[in-house]
Amino acid sequence: MTSIPILSRLPLWKQSPTRLRHATRRRDSSDRRPGLHQLAQDPALLPRFVRESPVARRYLDLLGPLAWHEFPERDALTAWGAPTLPYAPFVAACLVKLDQQFAYMSQPRHYLVDHPALVWLLGFPLVPSRDYPWGFDADASLPTQRHFARLLARVPNANLQFLLDQTVCLVRAEFTSSPLTFGQTVALDTKHILAWVKENNGKAYIKEGRFAKDNQPAGDPDCRLGCKRRHNQRLPGSDSPPTPRDNPVPANTLSIGEFYWGYASGIVATHLAGWGAFVLAELTQPFDQADVSYFFPLMAMAEWRLGFRPRFAALDAAFDAAYIYDYFHQPGQDWTAGFAAIPFSERGGHGRKQFSAEGLPLCAAGLPMPLKYTFVDRSGLVEHEAGRYACPLLHPADTGGPCPANHKQWAKGGCITTLATSPGARLRHQLDRDSDLYKQVYRQRTIAERIYSQAMALGIERPRLRNGEAIANQNTLIYVLINLRGLQRVRHKKAAEPEQDPAHAETTA
Repeated sequence: MTSIPILSRLPLWKQSPTRLRHATRRRDSSDRRPGLHQLAQDPALLPRFVRESPVARRYLDLLGPLAWHEFPERDALTAWGAPTLPYAPFVAACLVKLDQQFAYMSQPRHYLVDHPALVWLLGFPLVPSRDYPWGFDADASLPTQRHFARLLARVPNANLQFLLDQTVCLVRAEFTSSPLTFGQTVALDTKHILAWVKENNGKAYIKEGRFAKDNQPAGDPDCRLGCKRRHNQRLPGSDSPPTPRDNPVPANTLSIGEFYWGYASGIVATHLAGWGAFVLAELTQPFDQADVSYFFPLMAMAEWRLGFRPRFAALDAAFDAAYIYDYFHQPGQDWTAGFAAIPFSERGGHGRKQFSAEGLPLCAAGLPMPLKYTFVDRSGLVEHEAGRYACPLLHPADTGGPCPANHKQWAKGGCITTLATSPGARLRHQLDRDSDLYKQVYRQRTIAERIYSQAMALGIERPRLRNGEAIANQNTLIYVLINLRGLQRVRHKKAAEPEQDPAHAETTA
């Protein structure tokens, strides 16, 4: 008589038929299949029905390079003694799902049932059966559709980041003859992700208000309201209120823009000319987080995976902050040794400033403004030291002369300027944005756009998921797949053109 594993504390007559069917089938406890990584290195270990499957061989070539034997696994048994499904086969199946561009978890399960060689290859625990020539029941060997969906939210994201680590290491290994070019120039950007909720459906009627941030959508408890683009003019065909004419209001106080409930995915990517773009780091956060909040976590991951700090970076105007210029500035060298190519943003109407040889800002009359005092600025994302620079005609002593520029604040104590005391505050104003090197680095912003273009084809913008953990895990797997595809192209190109030297690939002048 077949023994029944304890899969639930409920009596058998209360369990669902599907769960009971899986519970009463014995899995092969003597399964000693080689891992996916070992099979990729020695395809002779594959059984005949797997070798003859084009689908299985294709995914062996795509997924095999990863070190699956080192993948962080969970305990083999649950707290009540029942066997658990390993994470690795499920994660590999999710990569297959993304590669096939399946939207729902039912689709990859049907696909695996139709390709039992893939079930064997990915490492799912097999249920022996004499009814099939390959010796196991593919349908019984797979978890249910609901369990597939549940696992996507339960797998720790750190486990999936391990796979992204692997892809970066594998790509770097392909360019060992040019280690100083890979990763020296990076691009950082964010991509909005729409939550699967009715509030994002323009045709749905929302009584409480579509974009009331206090009314959390019932379809996704983790998504947040954010703005993709803000402006002070009404877009054609939009239902946003026009700019008032009778009672003017500052544009920064108007709620005119593109608002969504959802998340945002930030990445750091690099490019090698002639070889492709690759993801170095990624992070998913709710949509209400500022773009600059992605910078330090992403760059910490990228620097750890590369083993060094990138010299150049291309970012948009949302990242125009002194501490970002500080990150890429190399003390003791000029700005051409490394810098962040970021457009200047005139926040609050403040334009670019000029500085004296001693690093003091110049007033409207062209005179160096002395430092009056310093303080700790805690108003921004990064706590930093800031300085208050005062009118040179009144501080440190009153010269008694009039202001040559007739400044509007002269009668109230003269002009005052507040700047961070770090070098990045000056670099932000002094960076030569008309130079050829700046333009060449800034053009690398398209690296992130190319990665996001691939990610959109894989469904990153409108995931059919309903919680933040599952969306974050799927995003990580999307970038793992993009890197694996890039690695595959590199290897195939090198095999076809062995005389080509990757050392000639460059990202900057």
